[in-house]
Amino acid sequence: MKAKSLLIILLVLGMGYATKSQTQFAGWLATFQNYKLSSKTGFYFDAQWRSTAQVRQMNALLLRPGFNYYFTPALTGTVGYAFIPQQRIAGGVTGYLPEHRVWEQMVFTHTVKAHHKSVAAVTHRLRLEQRFIPRHHAEGNELVKDGHHYAGRVRYFARAVVPVPSGGGGGPFSKGVFAALQNEIFFHTADGGSFDQNRAYVAAGYRMSPQFDVEMGYMNQYISGAGSNSINNHILQVATYIRL
Repeated sequence: MKAKSLLIILLVLGMGYATKSQTQFAGWLATFQNYKLSSKTGFYFDAQWRSTAQVRQMNALLLRPGFNYYFTPALTGTVGYAFIPQQRIAGGVTGYLPEHRVWEQMVFTHTVKAHHKSVAAVTHRLRLEQRFIPRHHAEGNELVKDGHHYAGRVRYFARAVVPVPSGGGGGPFSKGVFAALQNEIFFHTADGGSFDQNRAYVAAGYRMSPQFDVEMGYMNQYISGAGSNSINNHILQVATYIRL
């Protein structure tokens, strides 16, 4: 499959949700990091700051460490925990309460070639999440936690990184401009695996070295809801990627 065909397929998957929904604008800052401890083990960490609508203030801070096991150079398994303080509202009172999350994932990477040259690096990720979301109510001017409810979720993610210009050399892409296109789809594990949300993303970036990328892009996040309760977020994301 040629890189252009792959990118078109990912984009179509991501933009396939047209419905009446609330429209919001937000900004996300993110860093994604992998550190090898040995040939078989490593440490994963990502952190994300996400704004409220119209980028007025913080909506959520996501801190997600994990432990990597490298089955092969192309296949990595990870188990981890996430701590996510998020803005919540009850009775007109706004505050921050954390979600706790346990997660497991498998990541598979490969290259797409044309005319015997690598033109795109492709990553597939399947992630399971066990979420403990706080129940809460307002007491005076504060939010009070009322325990939590459990929600499971499964996510599938595909991402392609294409050097610009593509197909310029036969070796690994180690420095220069690239385009990135990705899509991630989410399903609830309860209720027969109902659809939760979709995130389609396109970005431009620069690989400063084999260990470090920086990119900026646009994400369309569609969150399913009943009727007009669906949300369509337009997100500007700035992200770094570290591989050590």
